[in-house]
Amino acid sequence: MNCLLSLPRSSSLPLQGLRSHTRTSPFANNVQIWMQGVVRIESCDLRRSVAMNAYSCPTAGTHTNKAEVQEEKSVIYSTNMTHAMGTALTYKHELGMSYNFIRPDIIVGSCLQTPADVDKLRSIGVKTILCLQQNSDLEYFSVDIGAIKEYAKQCSDIEHYHIEVRDFDSFDLRMRLPVIVSKLSKAIRRNGGVTYIHCTAGLGRAPSVALAYMFWVQGYKLSEAYNLLQVEIVMPLCRHLLSKRPCFPKMEAIKSATADIVTGLGCLAKIPITLMWEGDNCSSVEVSGLDIGWGQRIPLKFDEKHGHWTLERKLPEGRFEYKYIVNGEWTCNKNEMVTSPDGNGHVNNYVQVCSDMETQELRKRLTGDYIYLTKAERILIREFLDT
Repeated sequence: MNCLLSLPRSSSLPLQGLRSHTRTSPFANNVQIWMQGVVRIESCDLRRSVAMNAYSCPTAGTHTNKAEVQEEKSVIYSTNMTHAMGTALTYKHELGMSYNFIRPDIIVGSCLQTPADVDKLRSIGVKTILCLQQNSDLEYFSVDIGAIKEYAKQCSDIEHYHIEVRDFDSFDLRMRLPVIVSKLSKAIRRNGGVTYIHCTAGLGRAPSVALAYMFWVQGYKLSEAYNLLQVEIVMPLCRHLLSKRPCFPKMEAIKSATADIVTGLGCLAKIPITLMWEGDNCSSVEVSGLDIGWGQRIPLKFDEKHGHWTLERKLPEGRFEYKYIVNGEWTCNKNEMVTSPDGNGHVNNYVQVCSDMETQELRKRLTGDYIYLTKAERILIREFLDT
């Protein structure tokens, strides 16, 4: 059976970041182009080698069988997930699917691995499967999604959808949530039954999409929907209750996407910011987070005249967390705003990007700790999703 276990923070496998690359915002000048643009981005633009791909797993041989290779990959993925999510987690891919019934009609779980998993889901009434993994995620665990999609297509009672979202990247999730939830809600209305939403481990992207759907479409308060995610984990075959399954939906991404819709996609306009690291006694300074996710890094430029490192970047409206990597060590800048410690004592730097005061106040309410939607805002969001 597939359990979620604790991974010691002292793991010897560090998170390896990737160099940044130029990203094009999926937003265009109007809603219709924006909605189409996100979906039509080519897979090569989405592709990234997540930190796990920086490691080479052993090749199967006389002393290393396939199961051992998968187990080693699971350890590496778990280590990366632990660093990215800020808490100790383990995903054991080699033990098969695991999932949560969030509601009688919504399941959040880990990835399908073979066409046989389609039948397992059909047996519990699943009519719609939504995969949020990138192709690189699938390739890492040697999952043949083509075979899975083809088998689902042959079945007359289930549909399979695949929309790629970068792992450990809140900004990418924020940009794609409206399109994903729009497609998901239409598929659910069409297919009925139970819906299975999954990413790789079922702990980040998948619960985020489920939460946004419940908040935007089903009318839940965000806090109520979040509480429903903290339920027991069950197995597809034996339905045996195992343990409480922690999940980590990207709340900031959901809140920011909500504000994007309600404010009329104010994030279309990008605003310049400058980050600075004082000191000339280091050989390299990089930043991770912001709008590139925690799996990538942007190098700062050294200003010899003033003796400090700087990064100039344009960001859409919203709150962005980030961290500096100085000579390879992750740290915060004490001269810039710092988040409150999370449950594990971790803190990040953050920057609040905004334009006019009216929009700023609205976004502050919609991204705060006690977010609520007015009746008019709920109607606006649902009309937007139906566009």
